[in-house]
Amino acid sequence: MVLFGPAGNSDSFYAEGYENTLSAAEWIKQQGLDIYEYSFGRGYRMSLDTAKIIGDEFKKNNIEISVHAPYFINFATQDKDLLAKTFNYIETGIKFLRAFGCSRLIFHPGSMGDQTREEAFILAKNRIGEFVNMLDSQKLLDGIYLCPETMGKSKQIGTYQEILEICALNKHLLPTFDFGHINALTQGALKSKKDYIKIFTKSLETIGTQRTQNCHIHFSKIQYSNKGEVKHLTFDDNIYGPDFLPLCEALIQLDLSPHIICESSGTMAEDAKKMKEIYLKTLGK
Repeated sequence: MVLFGPAGNSDSFYAEGYENTLSAAEWIKQQGLDIYEYSFGRGYRMSLDTAKIIGDEFKKNNIEISVHAPYFINFATQDKDLLAKTFNYIETGIKFLRAFGCSRLIFHPGSMGDQTREEAFILAKNRIGEFVNMLDSQKLLDGIYLCPETMGKSKQIGTYQEILEICALNKHLLPTFDFGHINALTQGALKSKKDYIKIFTKSLETIGTQRTQNCHIHFSKIQYSNKGEVKHLTFDDNIYGPDFLPLCEALIQLDLSPHIICESSGTMAEDAKKMKEIYLKTLGK
């Protein structure tokens, strides 16, 4: 079953008088949505006790949570202090997963800095593999997926091929395919069903059926320049894309059942609802 939901709270959530995420679970359920992504992009500014309270409320409303780790993570960094913080951001994220009662931690792998792309990628891949294997050996990842995300800027590590190569290192690594990022990085290359099937086929070949079938997806329309991502847009955009229908058709053809998180700017719940409606209509329900 494909699940749909927003990354954070739409502008309309606050316009209706709601003030915080504790109220979001019931609101999302009223929208007919299934999941929610909580972002700690700017850092972990919440107590674990509060996370448990929020998690209990979401569980009561049968809404599943995923967590986005801080944007500061960089497994390719040359800075030893930042590398230590990177490890800590992941370990702290796992604690929040446990507190929320959820299983998916999304993170950005890193950026090139002054290195070549090949140097930065090899460094990030090796560090992620060693770190995740260490966490796995300590039984810290039971029931947990760490989800490296495809990125939208040319200086960032995270083409879909790179993400899949990383995910092949451990069964607890699950790809986050951000199709807005992929489209921005490739200058609008996602146009047809076959463009999406190409990516999923590579995933099936690299990490197998189970993780491909249950992958994590971010979707939004994104403005881009020759260097990749510029800013997130809404579904009202008819210039940059990508469009959701071809992805929807690929999911149905390949019988995939991912979690799909909408990251539109300010209309994430509304656009997630549109995606769910398109999916069900295409499925014939």
